[in-house]
Amino acid sequence: MAETVTGAQSLIMSLEAAGVEVVFGLPGGAILPTYDPLLDAKRLRHILVRHEQGAGHAASGYAHATGRVGVCIATSGPGATNLITAIADAQMDSIPMVVITGQVGSNFIGTDAFQEADIVGMTMPVTKHNILVKSADEIPLAIKQAFHLASTGRPGVVLVDVTKDAQQAETVFEWPEELNLPGYRVPGRPNGKKIREAVDLLLHAKRPVFLLGGGVLRSGASEEVRALVEEANAPFVTTLMARGALPDSHPQHLGMPGMHGDVAAVASLQRSDLIIALGTRFDDRVTGKLDSFAPGAKVVHADIDPAEISKNRVADVPIVGDAADVARALRAELSDCLAEEDQRDYEAWWQLMRGLRENYPLGWTATADGYTAPQHVISRISAISGPESIFVAGVGQHQMWSSQFIDFEEPYSWINSGGLGTMGYSLPAAMGAKVGQPRKVVWSIDGDGCFQMTNQELATCVLNDIPVKVAVINNSSLGMVRQWQNLFYDQRFSNTDLNTGHGTRRIPDFVKLAEAYGAVGLRCERDEDIDRVIGEAMAINDRPVVVDFQVSADAMVWPMVPAGVSNDEIQIAQGMTPEWEREI
Repeated sequence: MAETVTGAQSLIMSLEAAGVEVVFGLPGGAILPTYDPLLDAKRLRHILVRHEQGAGHAASGYAHATGRVGVCIATSGPGATNLITAIADAQMDSIPMVVITGQVGSNFIGTDAFQEADIVGMTMPVTKHNILVKSADEIPLAIKQAFHLASTGRPGVVLVDVTKDAQQAETVFEWPEELNLPGYRVPGRPNGKKIREAVDLLLHAKRPVFLLGGGVLRSGASEEVRALVEEANAPFVTTLMARGALPDSHPQHLGMPGMHGDVAAVASLQRSDLIIALGTRFDDRVTGKLDSFAPGAKVVHADIDPAEISKNRVADVPIVGDAADVARALRAELSDCLAEEDQRDYEAWWQLMRGLRENYPLGWTATADGYTAPQHVISRISAISGPESIFVAGVGQHQMWSSQFIDFEEPYSWINSGGLGTMGYSLPAAMGAKVGQPRKVVWSIDGDGCFQMTNQELATCVLNDIPVKVAVINNSSLGMVRQWQNLFYDQRFSNTDLNTGHGTRRIPDFVKLAEAYGAVGLRCERDEDIDRVIGEAMAINDRPVVVDFQVSADAMVWPMVPAGVSNDEIQIAQGMTPEWEREI
């Protein structure tokens, strides 16, 4: 005989049936009925965060690191609205996430009841789908639908808002065997005709380049894509969201394109006659001024989301499909064609790219103010911690330096907020990544501005035995904003000094802050101490470690393509551009 349970118990049983192991959340009145049976759950670990935004970013970091659906939970009203930033962040980066919120009783909806907010309406533009559940009987189907939608096709965020009376009502739990989602279709195999057209363009191209985006990682396609680019013997670049999809050390890798990309990577797109884009959306940070982007290139654009194809750059050959399926099909067709005849000649193209790679490598110069170069700190963290570690960045200068100076050799070793650019992302996302990959070293590489937005999650890490390592790249300012003020606002540094270092005033003192939370606090102020301090942090594995690296406020991120101009105007330092005439 079927067991009668409450809707709240049904919700917990549904999460267990969906295979959930970890939930990040914070209770409140409208979700309280669900928190009661959660206490007795045998297969669910709940991690109590200190702010709902932290729960959302932790779920995102967990999903990034594991490939599984991240789950977070909050109450109605402000609890739910505190999740919106994390929801929008995950949706823009195609992260599979299910968000569960409590809602006021169904009879109170629309009355401006205490802690009522129309979270379904508010999040509709920033979710893949959302569901309002007002009956206990609907809970299992809603949860199954949510996990299916979040994890198939282009991954994204699904919100399930459950009224309080639905949680309290009695029902019979029954996990649905099948789903009926009218209108929802996951793309099947890529179109064979388009695959042949793409390969034909590749065979006749003189200057081809592969543009690899985050979709390569979301689809788990690293092996298939590597086989394809090696068969093609053409250069490839990895966007900010694709760092680590293929090893940085791969001889065909030219680096990261975009506003702060490698000169060779940016130039390869600008001077190509064919771009094969896999799992990327031609974001403005990659293209620069759109009408001047890759003016001589034909474009093969493959993406699981048909809405992205030709949205920004018109595709000559559009291919709708999963990156792994597309890569397999392209390689099979290319291999068959090359077995018959191979008339390709990329030598001049490779000679140009090798020259740019050798003549314009990433690097940095000594700082004028005598403080440590932040690039030096990050490069040493990378070298000492090793490529098997996971590195999680916030947003700003430290994010760009991390993408440039960490050696990425393995997929899923780089986690950051790409599309939304969310300050405060790093620490809670690193916490989620460490929960998902407890045997890996996880570094949160954060700025002193970002860290102050979510550093309360140190308490969560301490109390839940989540020993992340935090490197605060402390330039005592909002670094990226200050860089733009330096370059474009006549060095009028309006409201960017944070007073976190560079003198006797340290507000806050990050070492004392870490200790107050029960973590270890360390400080590094001299170049000669960098390796030793990183080594100390690496040796501590029983609690979180926060390292306050005092670095120069004058250090800037180079190369740089200023916003709104052509990628051809990339600067390698202030007022300096590559000598294109010499290179070409």
